[in-house]
Amino acid sequence: MNGLTDTHPSAAEVQLRLLREASPARRFALTCSLSSTVVQLSRRGLRQRNPELSDEELDLLFVEVHYGRDLAERVRHYLERRRS
Repeated sequence: MNGLTDTHPSAAEVQLRLLREASPARRFALTCSLSSTVVQLSRRGLRQRNPELSDEELDLLFVEVHYGRDLAERVRHYLERRRS
């Protein structure tokens, strides 16, 4: 474990052992749960810093922050064409 954790080394060892012993399905479920939590936290932070944005604008900002401006612009143009 690196030095950037507040988890006690013995607790980290137990966590690592449990993760290694977990089935692939359990590890996948944990990965999905962690990913979902990270997305929710990111969206919450973006909403707190940009309360004036509509839901669609927030979605586009999320895409821009995580996947780049180019993709966000392509999605924006797609949505505009779809509305027309």
